[in-house]
Amino acid sequence: MADSDITILLAAVSEGGPQATAELYAVVYHELKALAHKQLRNERPDHTLGATALVHEAFLKLVDGNTVPWEGQAHFFGVASQAMRRILVDHARRRTASKRSRQQQVTLDADTPIAAEKSPEEILAVDDALRRFYALDPRAAQQVELRFFGGRTIEDAALILGISTATAKRDWTVARAWLQRDLG
Repeated sequence: MADSDITILLAAVSEGGPQATAELYAVVYHELKALAHKQLRNERPDHTLGATALVHEAFLKLVDGNTVPWEGQAHFFGVASQAMRRILVDHARRRTASKRSRQQQVTLDADTPIAAEKSPEEILAVDDALRRFYALDPRAAQQVELRFFGGRTIEDAALILGISTATAKRDWTVARAWLQRDLG
């Protein structure tokens, strides 16, 4: 389906069309599922949140009572990455609530959009650092969110953020350096 068709469905969903919500779900489900699989592929084998559950929770957050004026497919999937981040962080918080908090070593690889084998502690550490980084450089922080939590490439992030690939690469370099220093 073309981006303009998805944009039309997103506008109908924003206006409260239940039929449009069902149609949108059918159209974006496979890409959301692929995004969720990217998020979960390196998780522990005993991870209790599956890709299907992550897709369902994220989609409900995106359309339930939504008044967001969607700007198109890139905007929608950018916000979907944010929703999946919040779900994974909330899930990690619940899992680590009984454990003592400690600083976690996290590697943000330049070539791999998603850090390998994210534990709940790593997810929480990156989320906490990302909140601090948002105050300094919101655009670069959004890119970390899109890449680390959303599994997007540099090119995807550039498109979603409306910047050049070269700018996205610079932002990614700055963000990785800041976060590596912040995370220890």
